[in-house]
Amino acid sequence: MIGADLAIDLGTANTLVHVRGKGVVLNEPSVVAIVKDGHQTKVLAVGKDAKEMLGKTPGHIVAIRPMRDGVIADFTVTEAMIKNFIIKAVNKSFLMRSRLIISVPAEITSIEQRAVREAALGAGVREVHLIEQPMAAAVGAGLPVRDARGSMIIDIGGGTTDVAVISLNGIVSSQTLRVAGDKLDQVIVNFIRKRHNILIGERTGELIKMKIGSACPLEKELEIEVKGRDLITGVPRSIIITSLEVREALQDSIRQFVSCTKSVLEKTPPELSADIIDRGIVLCGGGAQIKGLDKLLSEECGIPVYVADNPLHAVVDGVGKVLENIDTYRGILI
Repeated sequence: MIGADLAIDLGTANTLVHVRGKGVVLNEPSVVAIVKDGHQTKVLAVGKDAKEMLGKTPGHIVAIRPMRDGVIADFTVTEAMIKNFIIKAVNKSFLMRSRLIISVPAEITSIEQRAVREAALGAGVREVHLIEQPMAAAVGAGLPVRDARGSMIIDIGGGTTDVAVISLNGIVSSQTLRVAGDKLDQVIVNFIRKRHNILIGERTGELIKMKIGSACPLEKELEIEVKGRDLITGVPRSIIITSLEVREALQDSIRQFVSCTKSVLEKTPPELSADIIDRGIVLCGGGAQIKGLDKLLSEECGIPVYVADNPLHAVVDGVGKVLENIDTYRGILI
């Protein structure tokens, strides 16, 4: 009996699991609900069930994200989360014979790498390999990572934004920005608190970003009704927020995406720069869905920018492709 080989996109916001021969079988929020009982921590719920509890739990139950800024913030809870997701994806009896590939941010330290490996091994798998997220995203987006040609990818995830130029199975120049989906949600929450004296939760901030967030002016500006707590009276109140306001809130973060992209382009060898001018930059991750971001980056950098066919699944598709063809892609694993 052989093990079920797995590929995991271990994201700050969501974790996706690809099983060899079956494709993506699990896509759940990277959230764990725990109960503090003295010095002991007991896991109550993981994934979708735990996310429903965010901001709604009584004092003794805490809903947390064990991954922060793309790295493990709580080792024990992350191990429990990985184990739970693997068991949901495959039969528990397969675990001891399973091979696992996990994606990690490009500028992860060796200590953080070891933490991810140990969390996965602690979950019960036999063998663990790591792959850098921008490399996985490039494979998932169909870029020729093994060729002697420059490919450029921008992966805006939940905790980190990875910008990388790839050639011949390696990352030539890259930069990891700790500004990504979660930070954008928080920026919107803070903006609405300051501008309208209304307190909203991070989930509402994320909804606003997804529905009306934009990087440049829209043909028809959008609006959304938002409910929150009035900070002056203390009672619930609803207001209308426009895409113009959200764009104002996001402008500093968007500027950081642009300067990070320019910085990586400046560090790129001229031969590879020529390839990138010809073939453009690929944008993926949840942040790729911000309206007009591809257009703005293209205008600022003077290079065509394309959104990947399936931006949210680019990393897991890439990790899955590496898993299915591990001998071909062994050179790109860490």
